[in-house]
Amino acid sequence: MSDPIRLEPGDQAPDFTLTDADGKPVTLSEVLAETGKSAVLYFYPAAMTPGCTKESCDFRDNLRDFDSAGFTVLGISPDTTDKLARFRDKEGLTFPLLGDPDKETLRAYGAYGEKKNYGRLVQGVIRSTIVVGPDGKVTRAFYNVKATGHVDRIKRELGV
Repeated sequence: MSDPIRLEPGDQAPDFTLTDADGKPVTLSEVLAETGKSAVLYFYPAAMTPGCTKESCDFRDNLRDFDSAGFTVLGISPDTTDKLARFRDKEGLTFPLLGDPDKETLRAYGAYGEKKNYGRLVQGVIRSTIVVGPDGKVTRAFYNVKATGHVDRIKRELGV
């Protein structure tokens, strides 16, 4: 197993089209063009698990701050549309959740690959957050983040 790629500030963010919880396609370049805002892409392992629920609810609870500071939040996981819809409805999530079951986008962003899980090396989703400017360039890249406290750290880093 090899290390996944890591995006860095200044890199062109890979464009993607993924399906949201309602089965509608969402394309990063279109979101950036339509909103004129930066995008906070947070990659999480699985909907309805404790850490991912904590992180997603933290984004939900701070969404107004991100929005008013010029950031659109998108959550990305390998989950199916049905599971994303159940997660969104159960937790009252008010931003798009996108499914990447084939893990192509996760890999393109360095958010899937070899990681340690309870001391063992496994292949899986690497909890990560990538911030993409309106021009499609990466402005910040956070890898191997902890679910708890991560949203506060992102807010501090972005001056939100």
